[in-house]
This record gives sequence, C-alpha cells and structure tokens, in this order.
Amino acid sequence: MAVRAPGHAVIGAKQKESVVTCVAMDTRDARQHFDRAAETFDSADFVHAVTRDGLFDRLEPMTVDASTIIDLGSATGASAHLLRRRFRRATVVAVDISLPMLQRSTRRRSWFAKRPAVQADARQLPFADHSVDLVFSNLLLPWVDQRDPLFADVARVLRAEGLFLFSTLGPDSLAGLRHEPFADMHDVGDELVRAGLRDPVLDIDHLTVNYRDRQSLDRDLAAIGAGACLDGNIDSLDIELELVYGHCWGAGQTPARGEFRIDAGRIGRRNK
Repeated sequence: MAVRAPGHAVIGAKQKESVVTCVAMDTRDARQHFDRAAETFDSADFVHAVTRDGLFDRLEPMTVDASTIIDLGSATGASAHLLRRRFRRATVVAVDISLPMLQRSTRRRSWFAKRPAVQADARQLPFADHSVDLVFSNLLLPWVDQRDPLFADVARVLRAEGLFLFSTLGPDSLAGLRHEPFADMHDVGDELVRAGLRDPVLDIDHLTVNYRDRQSLDRDLAAIGAGACLDGNIDSLDIELELVYGHCWGAGQTPARGEFRIDAGRIGRRNK
C-alpha cells in the first residue's frame, strides 16, 4: 500500500495497527453524521446489503488480478471483509471519512491479520498514482455532492486495466420525498469518461421497502447516517429505490489537456 502525506490515529491501546488519517476539513458535516451512526449502522444497512450482493454478483464473472484493493466508503467493513475472502492474496484497504466507522471495521479482523484502514476524503485519496487494482464502492456516491473530483482521483489511483466497481441510487429513488433527485446514470457515465475512465457499463435494478410510518423510516435513516435527508409528512411509506450498478476500467496515465495519444499499431501504411 502506498500512502501520501499520512497522519495517524491509534485504534485502542492494545491494537498494533492504526488508522491513517487524511481528511479535508470541508467534509466535516458529512463526517459528523457518519461518526454518530457508527454504532447503529449495522442494524439498518439492509439496502447496503442488497447492493453489496449485487456488486459481488457482477464481480463474479470478471477476471481481476488484484494485489491492492480499496473499499471506498467502507463504513463498518462488511464489503472489505468479503473482498478479503474473495481475494485472499490481496491487501484490502478500508477507506472511509469516519474514524468511528473504521474502528468498527477493524473489529472484524483477527489479531494477526494485516487489514489496513485509512480515514480519508474520497475526493483526495492518499494513494500513489496507478497503485490500485480494484476500487469497490457500495452506495457512497449518493452522499457525494461533487462526483467529478472523486472520479478523477479514482482514475488517478487505478492502474491501467484496473477496475472501478460501484453502486449508487438513480433519480427514481425516493421520488416525491426529495427536492433534488439523485444523478441519472447517463450523467454518471459521462462523468466517468470525462475523468479518464474507460468503457463504463451501468445497469439498473429496483427495490421496494415498506415502512409502517415516517418515524420508522427516520429511525433507519438516522441509524445509517442519512437522517433528515427527506422532505414531506407521510404516514405510510412504500419506498421505491432505483439501484444503479456500474463498472469501468482504468486507463493508466491520463493525457494532459490538449494532448492525444494514438496506438501506433493502429496506424496503417500508406501505399506508394
């Protein structure tokens, strides 16, 4: 694992490993929401579990030779744990903005396991260029207000042919309950290409979650750190979620603005 400009925060006196800290100050509000939710997150992460299973289903047929993996927006580490089981020879790094979430994540590891965790802003990843084989991100994007810098940094850290695999929510999610819809998958695809990532593929699934009342919904949202994100007063709720799954590939070094690269093997000969 290559890390740039680290600080550190020790996780408990008896643990030998620490969480590397590299968090931008403008993420403070989001970090505080998820800090408060660390102890309750696992009790209400059933939507995350559905999309996590969906991501692993889509990963199954892919051939990925991974030695370094980032679980981006790892929360309490459920995805990182499964990634370590799938890629037993790889170093899987749990990355999250919330230190308490990462502290919960490290409880899943055995005493002698090398399972690093990094507290960082997803838009400013503290990893060397082209040093990562797989970036796995389950439902981080709905809570990111600026996707372009996040995608650009994913493109920077991914090696050529490295895989970015993610889930997010589409604009039909929580219809009527939010002033601003989630991003359309076509816009997300355009943003990925603009960031220098290759061949994005996105698909959609749907999920309905029934709540007896608004209080139950608010309780679950608070438990996962997404409290106060909905509008309106509704007594009975059938929550419709548009689940978006996507993957794309790293292109290696991105050309500078105005610079174009052509595969010399594709240049034909001119007959005299």
